[in-house]
Amino acid sequence: MTIYLMPIGDIDLLIIEQIRQAVICAFGMPVEILAMTSNPTYAYEPKRNQYYSARILEKLTELIPNPDDKILGIANVDLATPVLTFVFGEAQLNGNACVISLERLKQEFYQLLPNQQLLISRAVKEAVHELGHTFGLLHCHDRACVMHFSSNIVGIDQKQLNFCADCLTVLKKKLQSL
Repeated sequence: MTIYLMPIGDIDLLIIEQIRQAVICAFGMPVEILAMTSNPTYAYEPKRNQYYSARILEKLTELIPNPDDKILGIANVDLATPVLTFVFGEAQLNGNACVISLERLKQEFYQLLPNQQLLISRAVKEAVHELGHTFGLLHCHDRACVMHFSSNIVGIDQKQLNFCADCLTVLKKKLQSL
């Protein structure tokens, strides 16, 4: 099994590489970076000036070389769902595809000065979190666990990059069954 990273739009190569390294550490499997694609105009919702994450997930599933592989889209656009005003990311539970957005992870989104290290920290947590869902992990009650649900940027900053003991046990069982 391989995990593929798909940059969607102009994504800083340093961010992609940091996500790649974090994903290798978290899941212990090969990670390949696919060629960058353009912004997902097919997912744009003009009434909201946002992009529907489910439409991006549909496209990503078409790009998976092997049905056992996983793919993570990394986008620079603001994501939403029809029922949520925004999402940091979305994943197919026990599926193959997930996507994260860097847009609301940037300090600039909140009218603050840019902070590359903080952006990278947030991006790697969200990447591991969403990929965790593709392996069947649910949201965790432990606020420090990377699988804890974050409804705002403060929640992302407060959690760690690591899985709690319970989530790690579930993940190891899932990985052993592959």
